Amino acid sequence: MLTFLQYPKCGTCRKAKQFLDNQGISYDNRHIVEETPTVEELKKWISVSELPIQKFFNTSGQVYRQLELSKRLPNMTDQEKIDLLASNGMLIKRPILTDGEKISVGFKEEEWKEKWT
Repeated sequence: MLTFLQYPKCGTCRKAKQFLDNQGISYDNRHIVEETPTVEELKKWISVSELPIQKFFNTSGQVYRQLELSKRLPNMTDQEKIDLLASNGMLIKRPILTDGEKISVGFKEEEWKEKWT
């Protein structure tokens, strides 16, 4: 079963949800702020994705800017970055779609078609 992590007010998340629904893809819906991913989940997803931790940050978000993370992240350890992500769902790039073995961070329709259909 796929897990779809999203923030309902996010336009990109709504587009991704519509894509999944239009493709007839079943998924468990998870509100990324109300059920923020745990440190363990994030570690697994980062490993599976083979993406740098930075790609999991919502760099266009208000919280990211308020915390001035563009200046702070280069001096943080990987564990500190993961702990920070797990502390606030608004810091995490969304949507995320995963089956536990593969993961998509952010929504690009062509990429999702290739990976999930």
